[in-house]
Amino acid sequence: MPKGMVAEAFPPGEFVREELEARGWTQADLAYIMGRPARVVSEVVAGKRSVSPQTANELGEAFGTDAQFWLNLESSYRLYRLAQSGDDEDNVPRRARLLSKAPINQIVKRNWIKGSSNLDVLESNVCDFLEISTMDHDPLFFDHAARKSSSYRDISAGQLAWLFRAKHLAKAMDVGLFDCSQVSKAINSLRGLAHSSEEVRHVPKVLNDSGIRFLIIEVLPGTRIDGACFWLNQESPVIALSLRYDRIDYFWHTIMHELGHIKRGDGIRNQFTTLDVDLVGNQPDSVEQRPKHEIAADSLAVNWLVPQVELEEFIKRIRPRYSKLRLRKFAESISVHPGIVVGQLQHRGEIGYSANREMLVRVRNDISEYALTDGWGATLPASI
Repeated sequence: MPKGMVAEAFPPGEFVREELEARGWTQADLAYIMGRPARVVSEVVAGKRSVSPQTANELGEAFGTDAQFWLNLESSYRLYRLAQSGDDEDNVPRRARLLSKAPINQIVKRNWIKGSSNLDVLESNVCDFLEISTMDHDPLFFDHAARKSSSYRDISAGQLAWLFRAKHLAKAMDVGLFDCSQVSKAINSLRGLAHSSEEVRHVPKVLNDSGIRFLIIEVLPGTRIDGACFWLNQESPVIALSLRYDRIDYFWHTIMHELGHIKRGDGIRNQFTTLDVDLVGNQPDSVEQRPKHEIAADSLAVNWLVPQVELEEFIKRIRPRYSKLRLRKFAESISVHPGIVVGQLQHRGEIGYSANREMLVRVRNDISEYALTDGWGATLPASI
């Protein structure tokens, strides 16, 4: 029995009935004394109406007691009923603890775990998903570095759940053998696909043939993630993208950024995980705010896509007359899609974010058919 809970409690109406019998009053008499409709008294006696502060005060004046007596009877009865329903106070902290570990409703809806009305079963499913033995343990997704606007060390329950989903799906993938010496070859092959939005469909095969597990997972509502790079072991790198923004510059910069981490070997020995947020669309952070490995990965990504020496020359020659024709011709000269050039110029602040939006074409439909994709209505099993 919960601490402080009585063995049994009765509704205040039972005590009202006893007082009426003791005085020889009817319910209509009490209604007259209280100045209330007879229906109110009838519902209180039958337990269909709670005793409000106003009713408690009127009952106290009618029966010669204080109002608190009737409010205490009401409170004790309601707590007793709550305990009897099985929704006792022990379940409240358990549900709170569940939500502190993961956004339960969201991951059940996405079929990342099986839902259950039984808390024991639900806790067991969450423990399996987060790879912890009991709910008293905190999940640990290796070590992680997050490129975020707030903190590089903070990670939300939703972001952690997204990482674990990526890990579980990546483990089930069948890819080629990874050879770190072949990463540059894979990057060159990918760079050859960057001139056309339709060519992104070949990206998953290039990466998977190189031993790099590649998958796309829609973010959970309210969770900001662009991509992540982590290692299942020293021979199994993983790149997971969210496609939070469906545009070609975002896709290419994010995937090249994550490849930059693999190229550098970030995390290969100490299982260091990068969780990247706000890679595209904001002005660059100050150098003091960004870890060196993030600066290095960004530098590799932008140069692989658009040689920065050539971009600087283009800017000096054209600024501020960035016409659509000039943008397209420059992109053609370096064999990339014009949307990638537009994205880099926007990030530098050379052109506004509302300019040339038609060049920032969508790519999700072109790639999701060929990549392991979880989200946007495509529901994968909880475990595959």
